[in-house]
Amino acid sequence: MSGKQCHNTVCHSRAVARVCVDTPLAHLDRPFDYLVPAELDETAAPGVRVRVRFAGRLVDGWLLARVERSDHNGELAWLDRVVSAEQALSPQIAALARAVADRCAGPMSDVLRLAVPPRHARTEAEPAAPPAARPPRPAADGWERYPRGPAFLDAVHLGRAAHACWQVVPGEDWAARLAEAAVTAAAAGRGALLVLPDHRDTARVHAAVSALAGPDAVVTLAAEAGPAKRYRRWLAVRRGAVRIVVGTRAAAFAPVMDLGLMVLWDDGDDLHAEPRAPYPHSRLVLGQRAVLEGGALLVAGYARTAETQLSIETGWAHEIVAARDVVRAAAPRVTAIGEDDTQLARDPAARAARLPAVAFEAARAALSRDQPVLVQVPRRGYVPALACQQCRAMARCRRCAGPLALLKAGPATCRWCGTIEAGYRCPTCGGGRLRAMVIGARRTAEELGCAFPGVPLYTSAGGEVPTSIPPGRSLVIATPGAEPLARYGAALLLDAAALLARPDLRAAEEALRRWMAAAAMVRPAADGGRVVVVAEASLGAVQALIRWDPAGHAAAELAARAEVGFPPATRMAALDGAPAALADAAESLGLLPEAVLLGPVPIPGEAEGERERLLIRVPRSDGSALASALAALQAGRSARKAQHPLRIQLDPQQLG
Repeated sequence: MSGKQCHNTVCHSRAVARVCVDTPLAHLDRPFDYLVPAELDETAAPGVRVRVRFAGRLVDGWLLARVERSDHNGELAWLDRVVSAEQALSPQIAALARAVADRCAGPMSDVLRLAVPPRHARTEAEPAAPPAARPPRPAADGWERYPRGPAFLDAVHLGRAAHACWQVVPGEDWAARLAEAAVTAAAAGRGALLVLPDHRDTARVHAAVSALAGPDAVVTLAAEAGPAKRYRRWLAVRRGAVRIVVGTRAAAFAPVMDLGLMVLWDDGDDLHAEPRAPYPHSRLVLGQRAVLEGGALLVAGYARTAETQLSIETGWAHEIVAARDVVRAAAPRVTAIGEDDTQLARDPAARAARLPAVAFEAARAALSRDQPVLVQVPRRGYVPALACQQCRAMARCRRCAGPLALLKAGPATCRWCGTIEAGYRCPTCGGGRLRAMVIGARRTAEELGCAFPGVPLYTSAGGEVPTSIPPGRSLVIATPGAEPLARYGAALLLDAAALLARPDLRAAEEALRRWMAAAAMVRPAADGGRVVVVAEASLGAVQALIRWDPAGHAAAELAARAEVGFPPATRMAALDGAPAALADAAESLGLLPEAVLLGPVPIPGEAEGERERLLIRVPRSDGSALASALAALQAGRSARKAQHPLRIQLDPQQLG
């Protein structure tokens, strides 16, 4: 980096510092060299935060390395100052950030903002905590029901780079099993990192690890902790005081020393997808760490994604599954609509009813045994969307064209501007009556409260979501992911069409994942446990739930995507921007002959002509070339100071 010459002197070796400058400009995504003055020689170590003069102003940066000489032919600017002597950025995380940035076609500085929390000076000045004692290796008898489970734990204890997909049996205490795996790594003097979707799961796993290895052996890294507490915990991990880390997607970058095990729970949850550029997924981050650091990787869950299935079919990972007789003994009985003629003969309106007779029978039977009943509803609220009863056209506000809904008991209200539509008339057919397109959890709670008077009722619609419920009979109405932890006697999975009919590539996969998470909390069929999914029995996702066969569904899903050329069978990038920006990108983007351009098409919810989406598809073998081409495209647009922004996302989680 050329700059103004200073009067400082250099009197030491490795006088040049390579700095990653914190700049959003894609064409400047590379290290810049600065001279290190003598007074900063001791503190200017790799991994510290620094301030440098860049383009005429002082900016933040990370010191990546110290070298003896620079490849730059001109004059070098001087390092302005070292912000902190704390080597917050480890070499492993720096290499990981570079690999993730290259994989996602984004700048390294964007990844580092996700990887390292903001500095808290007062916390950083606190004395370092002593390292936690090494725990003994746990017995881990719960893994015996999975034939390959003990072998995987042995590989973790020996420090081998094992990659596995664990298919969890219904009713399994999965948090305890993950805690046993993490403590197995810690018992060998290595670190463990467990990444989960939300704070409910992290709290459960944290409690399981604490019970097994003690509260000082584990920390939770999550944004909810606040800046000071989060940075204090993060420093404890960076300094080696704690070797077991539990957290959400940001914890995937945790600087765990001597990382021996990485765990990703429920990789299909969209909370694992980072909403900020360059949009890395937790699965991608941990996969890159497994390659770079050589640790073991375990992807676990009740369901299985097509991405995980691909890693199994290519041999990169191996299955950890229980025998079919063990699964059948643990699973509840699952009933769908129209699975036999007897059901339809007894209830001819079962296909049209929101809560058919077979669902009422299952609920009554569980309540009669003094057991709770879970009712899963895809949406919160009262009636999230309304339509004309006569022509089924979506009801929209006359003022702003927003969707009308029943936000509470009363007249229809616009969800955008709040206008109350007391006398609605359909502009298409003139009808004046409305019907519900999807009924929310709050309205469902009112209906079931009337149907089962005197039964305690709990709901996740509005207010604080209960994490557990008292024993005994009760009705629990919850949205997916908010189900209180309990051993249910029955589960009713309503409004399946709202999940399966979504215009999304992952609709069936996501529906099965949500259903299995709820059904796994139901008692086995031998104890009367029953699940009723209000959907046609002939659907593929419903059949997979009935057979409890997530692996078969994932294999079929992967084969179907390969047939039509969708991820993960191919590599795909989504470019969102103004029509002019997309036209410029399509013209200037240098792609291989195998690349296929799809679109551009309007983005749902955007004004016509404002933003569109262009999809680029290449074979998986050309994925690195696609990422490089997109990075070069962004660099060129940044250098030219292009007016229209362009959002680039590789292998987007939402394709619809």
